[in-house]
Amino acid sequence: MALRHAVLAALLNEELSGYQLAKTFDAGVANFWHALPQQLYTELTKLEKEGLVVGREVVQDTRPNKRLFKVTDAGLAEMERFAATAAKPSFIRDDLLVKVQAADHVDAGELITRLTERAAFAEAKIELFGALLRKMRGDRAEEEFLRHGERVGPYLTCLRGLAFERGNRDWCELTAAILRERQRSSR
Repeated sequence: MALRHAVLAALLNEELSGYQLAKTFDAGVANFWHALPQQLYTELTKLEKEGLVVGREVVQDTRPNKRLFKVTDAGLAEMERFAATAAKPSFIRDDLLVKVQAADHVDAGELITRLTERAAFAEAKIELFGALLRKMRGDRAEEEFLRHGERVGPYLTCLRGLAFERGNRDWCELTAAILRERQRSSR
């Protein structure tokens, strides 16, 4: 997947400015595709040149003018094409795993600290995902929303992010506990 598809997916349901797109990425899309704001602006320019998005100028009285972007029919066709291609399997590439791989040869206390930090980060993301899911479904029960709610795609990707971060938290806590126990028993 290229950044272009993540940007197109973020623009499918509404017209957004570059700033709003960056906020959307931070709140949702970043859970499966990370991009810096300047990368998003560069990609919007490319997509507009290719006719996959169209931008329009919005004049504002008290603020600088802004450009809003939306997906064109060609952009939707590109997303259809992308959705029809086989998905490549994902691979974990994480420096913390490399550090834990070396656990028998490095300071376990430092590893425990890094694992505890990562678990706390995952816990914060879990809370964020929970809030996003509640906001998306409103006063509906999850089962009801999944059957009849609008925009189920962002909800489903948020559920995946939640499961991912729960897995991260649980693994970090388990690994830190094992390393602590090994430290105690080696004394």
